[in-house]
Amino acid sequence: MKNQQKEEEQSLSRSIAYLFNSQLQLINLVSYLLLFSTGLIIGTISTSKLNSSPINSKTPQFSFIPSPPSDLLHGFSGPHEMDEEELLWRASMVPQIREFPHPRIPKIAFMFLTKGPLYLAPLWEKFFIGNEGLYSIYVHSNPLFNESVPETSVFHGRRIPSKMVQWGNFSMLEAERRLLANALLDFSNQRFVLLSESCIPLFNFSTIYTYLINSTETFIEAYDEPSPTGRGRYSIHMKPHITLDQWRKGSQWFEMDRDLAIEIISDHQDFPLFKRFCKPSCYVDEHYLPTFVSMRFGERNANRSLTWVDWSKRGPHPGKFGRRDVTIQLLERMRNGRECKYNGKNSRVCFLFARKFLPNSLDRLMSFAPKVLGFN
Repeated sequence: MKNQQKEEEQSLSRSIAYLFNSQLQLINLVSYLLLFSTGLIIGTISTSKLNSSPINSKTPQFSFIPSPPSDLLHGFSGPHEMDEEELLWRASMVPQIREFPHPRIPKIAFMFLTKGPLYLAPLWEKFFIGNEGLYSIYVHSNPLFNESVPETSVFHGRRIPSKMVQWGNFSMLEAERRLLANALLDFSNQRFVLLSESCIPLFNFSTIYTYLINSTETFIEAYDEPSPTGRGRYSIHMKPHITLDQWRKGSQWFEMDRDLAIEIISDHQDFPLFKRFCKPSCYVDEHYLPTFVSMRFGERNANRSLTWVDWSKRGPHPGKFGRRDVTIQLLERMRNGRECKYNGKNSRVCFLFARKFLPNSLDRLMSFAPKVLGFN
């Protein structure tokens, strides 16, 4: 009897608990519905007010992927305020999608490393005229040089932020990288030529443009020189990254494609080694590029320079050409005086540029340009 009474009490307790839980769940459900309805009403009122507001009509929709800045696609058109670190970082960017998002014509970057004025500028003006959109110009000059350039000149506004350069010093290589980095900011630049104020073109623009744009190779001279002015400049401290057998020498005046230019300004292994251990009388501009390219990209390098230089006279500097030296015979010899390979085939066009021409050679060069060099 007692057991039966106990079971009835337990059953009653369970019923009361179940009824209480059911009522509690119903109260919670009603509370949630009230909160949801209140939020819905507030949201509807807010949306209505925003839609009727004049500010909303001028506010664009937000995007999680911002459009790329125009300077990233078209390059910087003038001087900038980037420091060296940011410049090299920006210039080293490589798009993973090769196809351009807009029509593009490949350009050649003509990079002038100068001490002061471009005294052969009138000849270059004649060379560039009528070919706008196919070239870019960059000038690295002594920062203390303040001579202005006429606004009508193709060289107007083309000076990049520059630093002092000493011949044979590491600052020479830094200036070359600075020129490359500035030129790389323009994605349309596909070939890069290093020139000086004493350089001249040996052919008209269309010939040089076609030669470079259609080339499958880069043009950096590199050879093994066993003498004291070659291997004798090697430092054993460069091992094991650079060995004596890998050490090369060559001309400073180069021409290269975009891929190689990016590799050079991004180099964080060989560049610091040369900065530490290539000291006078190790001339870094004669050894860094020839060694770097031979070690890593020799298979697509023509292993010759496109700039004609006279080394027939003994000494640390090449021969110079003044007014009396400039003849039709000299220019023809520079243009067609030897044989070489171009894209795997024999060619008589081996040099596109020449140096060192003095300021007083300008008049004769200008007179020969239409007939000999093919300038219109």
